[in-house]
Amino acid sequence: MSKVVEEVISANADYAAGFEYKGDLPAPPGRQFAILTCMDARLDPAKYAGLAEGDAHVIRNAGGRASDDAIRSLVISYKLLGTKEWFVIHHTDCGMETFTNEIMGDLLSSSLKTASIDASGWHDSNAGGGTIDGKYIDWLTISDSTKSVVEDVQHIKGNSMVPNDIPIYGYIYDCKTGNLIEVPEATEAGKAS
Repeated sequence: MSKVVEEVISANADYAAGFEYKGDLPAPPGRQFAILTCMDARLDPAKYAGLAEGDAHVIRNAGGRASDDAIRSLVISYKLLGTKEWFVIHHTDCGMETFTNEIMGDLLSSSLKTASIDASGWHDSNAGGGTIDGKYIDWLTISDSTKSVVEDVQHIKGNSMVPNDIPIYGYIYDCKTGNLIEVPEATEAGKAS
């Protein structure tokens, strides 16, 4: 068993020991909203949005992008579990800004080993055993975080499965200050009608 597995199992035992009432929480989020945000380990939506267990749905992926699967989750959140408002929250210093579809495809073609980055860009171990399959994926990279928030809100709002009466708010989490900074153009695009 790895050290990480041991740490997770130990932490879970401590958590479960104080679980008490949490086993009776209903599946629908109590505060009736959902957040789509990045998987970056520096972001803790429970802390930056003041959430307790059972409050909200938090959907995370690389970049907090409005992928088909993220939209699928948001629609389930609304249609089956009653959320009434959604947030799209990207962040400063996002790793999705450090590469393009072409770079990712090239790195995967070279090998499946972890790549490294320095001031001159991404580098692969060139260990072999790569695949060209990465060249056929839209990695939903980010060139401008403000623009990507607007695009994602517009993409979600424009989906035929998303009701017009759900407001979608756009924000950027500042990794240096912990502040949520509204992207007014995104929030305007996400207005309920």
